[in-house]
Amino acid sequence: MKSILFSLFIILSASCLHGAEGRPNVIYILADDLGYGDLSCYGQEKFQTPHIDRLATEGLKFTAHYSGNTVCTPSRAVLMTGQHSGHCYVRGNLKSEIGASLDPQMTVLPEVFKSAGYATGAFGKWGMGVTSESGAANPLSHGFDEFCGWKSQTIAHTYYPSTYVDNGKELKLKEGTYLHDVVMERARDFIGRNSKSGTPFFCYIPTAVPHAAMHAPEDLHEKWRKVFPEFDDKIGKYAAGPEDCPDVINPIAGFAAMMENLDREIGRILDQLEKLGIEKDTIVMFASDNGAHREGGHDPTFWNSSGDLRGHKRDMHEGGIRSPMLVRWPGVVAPNQTSDHISAFWDILPTMCELTGQPVPNQNDGISFLPLLKGNRDAQKSHNYLYWEFCKGPQQKIYSQAVRKGKWKAYLQQKKPMELYDLEADPYETNDLAASMPEMVSEMRAIIRDAHTPLPGASE
Repeated sequence: MKSILFSLFIILSASCLHGAEGRPNVIYILADDLGYGDLSCYGQEKFQTPHIDRLATEGLKFTAHYSGNTVCTPSRAVLMTGQHSGHCYVRGNLKSEIGASLDPQMTVLPEVFKSAGYATGAFGKWGMGVTSESGAANPLSHGFDEFCGWKSQTIAHTYYPSTYVDNGKELKLKEGTYLHDVVMERARDFIGRNSKSGTPFFCYIPTAVPHAAMHAPEDLHEKWRKVFPEFDDKIGKYAAGPEDCPDVINPIAGFAAMMENLDREIGRILDQLEKLGIEKDTIVMFASDNGAHREGGHDPTFWNSSGDLRGHKRDMHEGGIRSPMLVRWPGVVAPNQTSDHISAFWDILPTMCELTGQPVPNQNDGISFLPLLKGNRDAQKSHNYLYWEFCKGPQQKIYSQAVRKGKWKAYLQQKKPMELYDLEADPYETNDLAASMPEMVSEMRAIIRDAHTPLPGASE
C-alpha cells in the first residue's frame, strides 16, 4: 500500500511541475522575413492567417516588439545570446562557409532550458553556420538535443534541397520534397514524444517561411494563381548556393500559398497540444526575425507587408525591425490582450530564465517580460533604450544604427546625418525632427557611443 501511495505521489508531483506554477513547455516559432503587416491579426487583408491569429485572440499581442537585427543571422544570434547587436559579435549576415557560430563560452537560450531539465529541439533554419559539421556552428553544440532542417542558411533559400540534416547527419531527400513540411512534422513528433514521457520541452521552430525563394506546395500555389492570375507573367528567380533553386511562376501567388501553408502547419501544432491535453501547460510564442524582404519576386508593397511602417529588411526603420509578437499561455496569459510594452529579442533569454528558475547569463542585455505575461503590468520593468547596429561584409563594417528611447527613434546611416522621429506622433517616420531638436540628437549619439562595442579586429 505504501509503495502504491508513494508512486501516486511521484506521479502527482511530476504533473505539478508543468503549467503555470511549474515548468511549462515552450514552443517558440520564428518566421523568416515576415513583415509586421503579414498576419491578418496585424492588418493583412489579402489573405487570412486564422490559426496564427488564435495566438492573439487567445493570448497577448505585442505592438512594440522588435527583432534582434534587420537581417537573419545577427537577429538569431541576438535571440540566442540575449545581447543586443552593439554587444553581440554577429552583426551582419555572413556566408555559411565563413560561419557565424555562437561563442561556446556563453550560456545561450537552449542551454538555459537544459539546465532546468527540459528536452530541447530545433527544427528549421538555424542560420548560424553549417549544421552538418561538428563544432560551434552546430546547434547540437549549444544545448539542443535534436536538430532537423537545412544544412545552412544559404541552402535554405530553396525549399526543395537535395539533402537535409538530421542530428548532424546529412541525408538525401526524395526529389520534389518540400522540406518545410518535413521539418514541421519532425517538430510535432518531438512535441508528442516528450508529452508522452512527461518531460517538459523547449521546441524552437525557426521556419524559413516566407524567405525567398517563393516556393510553396504545388496545390496551394495553384490555388492562389487562380486568385491572382494577373501575375502569371512574373517569374521569381533566386539562388541557393550549391543547390538548384527552381524558378517560381507568379511569386505573388507563391507568397500567399507559403503563408497559408505555414498557418495550416501551426494550426496542426495547436490541435496537437489540445489532443495531448497539454494546451494549458504550453506557452506558444510567434515572432519574425526581421522585416519583409524584396527578393525572389516578392512584392511587399502589394501586400503592405510592413503594415504602413517605413522600411523593409536591411534597413533600421520600423519596417525593418518591428516584429509581430504573439504569446498564448492558457490560464495565465489572459485572452484578447494587446500591449505596447517596448521589448526586443534580447528579452527572450531573461524571460525564459525567470520562467525556469535559472540564473541570467552575464552577457545578458535584456529584461524579462514574464510579469507582463502574468498580467502584473505594474511590476514590469522597462528598457532605458533599445539599440541596434547592422553591419555588412566579412569584416562587419557598420552600415546603420538605430536607437529607440521611449517615444523617440534615432536612425543613423553611415556618412549621412542622423534622423530623429517621434513615434507617438509619427509612427511611420515621415517627419525628421533632427534639425529642430539638437539636444535630443546629442543624447541619441551618446547612447550609440555607449551601446556600441567594437568588434575584435574591426576598423572603426
